[in-house]
Amino acid sequence: MSSTTARRSNAVLAAFSAVCLPLAAFGVALPVTLPEFYASHVGIDIAMVGYVFMAVRAIDIVFDPFIGAAMDRTRTRFGRYRPWMAVSTPILMLSALMMFVLVQPGAGPGYLFLWLLVLYLGFSVGTLGQLGWASVLAPEYDQRSRVYAWWQAFNILGVIAILILPAAVVQLGLGDYVAGVHIMGWTIIALLPITVGLALFVVPEPVNAGHTPHGGFSAYFDLLKRPSVSKLLVADLLLGVAPGITGALLFFFFDQIKGYGRTEASIFMLLYFIGGLVGSPIWAWLSTKVGKAKALIIASLIFAALYFGATLLPGGSFALTAGAMFVAGLPYAAGLFLLRAMMADAGDEIRLETGVDRTGLMFSILSATTKLGHVFALIPYAVLGWIGFQAVEPAGGNSATSLLLLQVMFVAAPAALIAMAALALHKYPLTPARHGAIRAELDAREAAEALKVVAPT
Repeated sequence: MSSTTARRSNAVLAAFSAVCLPLAAFGVALPVTLPEFYASHVGIDIAMVGYVFMAVRAIDIVFDPFIGAAMDRTRTRFGRYRPWMAVSTPILMLSALMMFVLVQPGAGPGYLFLWLLVLYLGFSVGTLGQLGWASVLAPEYDQRSRVYAWWQAFNILGVIAILILPAAVVQLGLGDYVAGVHIMGWTIIALLPITVGLALFVVPEPVNAGHTPHGGFSAYFDLLKRPSVSKLLVADLLLGVAPGITGALLFFFFDQIKGYGRTEASIFMLLYFIGGLVGSPIWAWLSTKVGKAKALIIASLIFAALYFGATLLPGGSFALTAGAMFVAGLPYAAGLFLLRAMMADAGDEIRLETGVDRTGLMFSILSATTKLGHVFALIPYAVLGWIGFQAVEPAGGNSATSLLLLQVMFVAAPAALIAMAALALHKYPLTPARHGAIRAELDAREAAEALKVVAPT
């Protein structure tokens, strides 16, 4: 596959990225909607909800490298990643039905554990397949940023749509919050076959040249030793924990600290993600001027400052808080799409040095750190449970100690973690110039190998 690959049209990228709509709905429901829903409405103890989510995440993290390695070994006439996308669709549809729609009050931790595990399995297959597919759509440094920027824009659109649903159901008088969660599930179920089918039939899947992967777990650990990979993983872990904490505690913070209702808190989160959608083109543009790593460092430092300021605002002014949350969200998307574009760049470096395409395995490692970040992000649930915090505020209110700890975990912890992510990317080695040289060498090698194939014997 040459770096002179034609620039992908906006229509192709839109068809490819449409799959993000249902996947992003899962992405926001897992850390935000479902933990709170199962604690407040299904009736599972808040600490137990945290334990179950952390346990399933830990199991899921172990699955990812096996899925990624299997993708790297996949060879079909339909492509390497598209078959995996097709397989994930019925798994995700079933898990959405069980997790959002059919669950009844009184369901126990065993029910949550089983269907959450199925959901995460399907989610891992779907997201890894799409990320790997994105890496081969455009090999050029800046065009790859464009592909992942489209990917992230549709992710945020999916998040916005799924956040609107429960609040809209309540405001329109169509039902209560539980009905909104049910509609959320039905929406995901309807979108999955439509969007995945569109991508499978419209979007091409180029194939990277390379030998069949080998090496087992030694290859996995060799990747972890590379600075171009390890720095990305540390940054991704930190940037995964920070918004995970925000999402997990958002309703509790705005309700019991700031005095806003669930609908108002949902609007704040909605505006936060709209800010991310508006800000995405800014960081994509900046990455073409200063490189992806420098753009992400700048975005992370701004993100930390804006988030800290927005969450410290006093309650009582809906308009002020809404505006602050929108502004705080402007840098939100930078890490999500730039880190994945940077990992695809690192995949080119490894393919040049080893002759093996390990894109699936590399994205599985990145996915694992993201999920590990979400595991850590649920620790506050366990901590709040230990000190007696109640998800449904008791008549006398929660204790002053638990409310203070809630504020520290929601305000200070994410801001500090985001700033640390910027530090982790200092002196990132894979610069735009270095990647350009790698692509030139890959193209030359692939051209030479093509000539050997067609040359007469």
